[in-house]
Amino acid sequence: MEHQSSGKAKRLATLLSGLVECMCFAGVIFGWASLVYVLKDMHYFKDLCVPVANQTANSSVDGDCRAQDEQFSLIFTIGSFMNNFMTFPTGYIFDRFGTTVARLLAISFYTTGTLLIAFSSAATALILFPALSLLSVGGILLILTNMQVGNLFGKHRSTIITLYNGAFDSSSAVFLIIKLLYEQGLKLNTMFLFISACSVWHLVRTFFLMPRRHIPYPLPPGYTYGLSCHRRSRSYRTYEEQRCPKSPDEDEIHNSDKLHADSVLGEEHLTTKVIAGKGNPGAASESKKPAIISFWSCVFSKLFFWHLVWLSVMQLRHYLFIGTLNPMLEQLAGQDSELVSSYTNAFAFTQLCGVLCAPWNGLILDRHKRGQKKEGNSHGIPDSLADLRSCVLSLAITVLQCMAFSICASIPVLPVQYATFILQVLSRSFLYGGNAAFLAVAFPLEHFGKLYGLVMGLSAVVALLQYPSFTLIRGPLKGDPFYVNIGFIALMLLALVSPLVVYWECKRRQKQQATLHNSDTPALTAGKSSLESSI
Repeated sequence: MEHQSSGKAKRLATLLSGLVECMCFAGVIFGWASLVYVLKDMHYFKDLCVPVANQTANSSVDGDCRAQDEQFSLIFTIGSFMNNFMTFPTGYIFDRFGTTVARLLAISFYTTGTLLIAFSSAATALILFPALSLLSVGGILLILTNMQVGNLFGKHRSTIITLYNGAFDSSSAVFLIIKLLYEQGLKLNTMFLFISACSVWHLVRTFFLMPRRHIPYPLPPGYTYGLSCHRRSRSYRTYEEQRCPKSPDEDEIHNSDKLHADSVLGEEHLTTKVIAGKGNPGAASESKKPAIISFWSCVFSKLFFWHLVWLSVMQLRHYLFIGTLNPMLEQLAGQDSELVSSYTNAFAFTQLCGVLCAPWNGLILDRHKRGQKKEGNSHGIPDSLADLRSCVLSLAITVLQCMAFSICASIPVLPVQYATFILQVLSRSFLYGGNAAFLAVAFPLEHFGKLYGLVMGLSAVVALLQYPSFTLIRGPLKGDPFYVNIGFIALMLLALVSPLVVYWECKRRQKQQATLHNSDTPALTAGKSSLESSI
């Protein structure tokens, strides 16, 4: 009993400390609008501003600073691209080498990035390019290694995954805190040196509150992790050393874990194997082994392709909004720096709400999942198919939120931007939390890191379109983003295809399973009994 209570306390400490880590460090680059305000005040890239011919000495306008804005936009474009594109190789590292190696790499990148900003100045402003890229890669590795914490909490798994992604969104408010402290007289390099020193916190979590490899799902009995555990339990040893099992019993436990970890794709293939084994003892014994779904079969599936489109379109919209927020506010506020500062603060404050908004998506997933499973038990629907069906509502709601945000962003009225800020943070928290939760549900768990990295990496390539879009706005459109915003609203219709594809795929698989069940009930009964005996 004492061991169980200490285990629960440790899991709670892992959850809360991971929440703090994601909220304070992981996604700080998305508070770029607040940091740009500070960097402009410190005259970063000020030499790119072209003085206006009739400008007086006492004028508060710096002249034509479009080149300066483009430079800041380019920095954010590259940083956000690295945030996503590097997720695939880092996801592979996470899957291949485990949590400890991935986190040590993340801490190295993050600390180097903060130190570069701490020692930068207006004369060395180009340092911001590698600095922001390193912050991006380090931050995405931190959130990637933390999302597995949801596996510790069973039926609340989706809620915790989305909660962590919401904390990732809320971390953009860190740059707001830096802006406010800067206005109170604190130096920028001092604040970033403090953030660098916080790497000690990440190291403590890495060795004491995180596993060396991965957290399995479903969780084996007696599972323990961290350096405080002097002796690993049998279930943990089975999961970690599955490549070299020590006994037949351990092999059996491993096969059981693998069966539970298979997704809807694996279950469909497994049913086919059971039917194929009818009347064939050799094939029947083969059916005891769980079907292994390859990584590339997941990549080339319709589910993955349309999910990639779903993520890419909405992510591009969010990145363009964040990257162009400062010049947009300057235009709508008539170059009033105090008004721009006020709205920048309002935007950054709303980002704090990401950690509150994201769990709503997880609650939708978990609650809808339980309803689908109850319905599935009465109709013979597998749990994994019920999990996939629960994603349809979440995916559709996210698209509708992003469309509402895009419509508000298209209205060139300054007070309307308060509503834009609220809808933006709500949409963005649903977007990334729903992305991670869908990949965890729809595909085998052993490919999660690689698939998450690949979808983020490919969407990063699409996100590069934000810079030509910004150039189009600042050039031919003369600072008016109206037509670009209208184009994005039309483009958003593509994202609606993804929930429809998931819905049709669920219907197809349910119908296929019902047909197989009705045509060969004895074979399925025998197959199920053999599976139950193997489990």
